[in-house]
Amino acid sequence: MPATKSAQKQVRVSERRRLRNKSIRSQCKTDITKAERLIFSGELELAQKAVIDAVTSLDKAAEKGVIHPNNAARRKSRLMKKLNEAKALASA
Repeated sequence: MPATKSAQKQVRVSERRRLRNKSIRSQCKTDITKAERLIFSGELELAQKAVIDAVTSLDKAAEKGVIHPNNAARRKSRLMKKLNEAKALASA
């Protein structure tokens, strides 16, 4: 247990932030999973839209400070790479 009043308040604040961030993080993960599932199933038209949604949610999370901007950039890069490889295989 925290000893000082300010430490007690910080515990309450961090718990509120944790709960707020949890839903945003979860939404990002869900959007990425949906996009990857569509990419691997070969539905590239739907996958394109899902990737855009995932990128948007990652950008919002980074803007709100839920995840680090470099983390968002890395995840977006990996997702786009998978989509582009699937498009290349489909066209070849």
